Amino acid sequence: MDSHLLISNLTNPTLLFFALGIVATAVKSDLEIPPTTSKFISLYLLFSIGFKGGQELAHSPFSSEILYSLLFGLVIAALIPLYTFFILKRRLSTSDAGAIAAAYGSVSAVTFVSAVSFLEAQQLNFSGHMVAVMALMESPAIIVGVILMMRTETAPEETQSNLRSIIQHSFTNGSVLMVLGSLLIGLIADTKQADGIKPFTTDIFKGFLAIFLLEMGMVTARRFTAFTRYGRFVTVFAVLVPLLNGCLVASASHLVTENVGNRFIFAILAASASYIAVPAAMRLAAPKADPGLYIPMALGVTFPINITLGMPLYFAIVQHS
Repeated sequence: MDSHLLISNLTNPTLLFFALGIVATAVKSDLEIPPTTSKFISLYLLFSIGFKGGQELAHSPFSSEILYSLLFGLVIAALIPLYTFFILKRRLSTSDAGAIAAAYGSVSAVTFVSAVSFLEAQQLNFSGHMVAVMALMESPAIIVGVILMMRTETAPEETQSNLRSIIQHSFTNGSVLMVLGSLLIGLIADTKQADGIKPFTTDIFKGFLAIFLLEMGMVTARRFTAFTRYGRFVTVFAVLVPLLNGCLVASASHLVTENVGNRFIFAILAASASYIAVPAAMRLAAPKADPGLYIPMALGVTFPINITLGMPLYFAIVQHS
């Protein structure tokens, strides 16, 4: 792995703000981002990514690569929970194993946004249809995780009765709806009219991302110690499994596309874990699953690993394979 690339990523201002958030919590500072502000920024980031992706897609003719990319993303999202569930089931309850498997099969929109910033720093672009790939990968993992719990004898009865609600929620989740809606608007919007809001969708993007990651740092530090009672197994899983998924997909993505930016996005989507959409769905699907386990795993361990070590690693693999 290129050491210069790793150092460049570690000194990225947005990542440094993430570290500041961790420090602020560690020293028990009263620094705080108001919840309403945080929600606005997260919606803004999804809107900006979706809209810009739609604009790029509008200028790209539909091709077999787009179709294969969508299918590849769906396959990744379905396969990851299939194999991780049975690894987790050896040490954890069915509900916890299903919830964690769903989280790691699904994707993190914030990690995706960070990956976009990483590519911009490398002066590389990615195709607009990758935004649609990200949005479509939210739901299959949730559905597979629920089905795995249903097919296990010890699964809670509530899981079966709530399957329809879970599927509906996974498609109407606010983050999915925002990014897909923005993608569609960007796709059909007049180019000249779209240029009028470019300062809002592009110029201030990194500033908002820095503030958002500052809050993510504080949240990470608060939740990191919540699952220490589960021992080393879950920590090792939260470190190694995402890195494995990211490396494998970074290597295999050449079967779908030769675009370096797209391949890197595929890798980061496979490596990321959901801590927004999946927890919301698991409240219905697996009420016995412990949110103090799967949320800190995704946010407290996997997210920092991906934005520090993971991104330079996946990018190096994509460049040399």
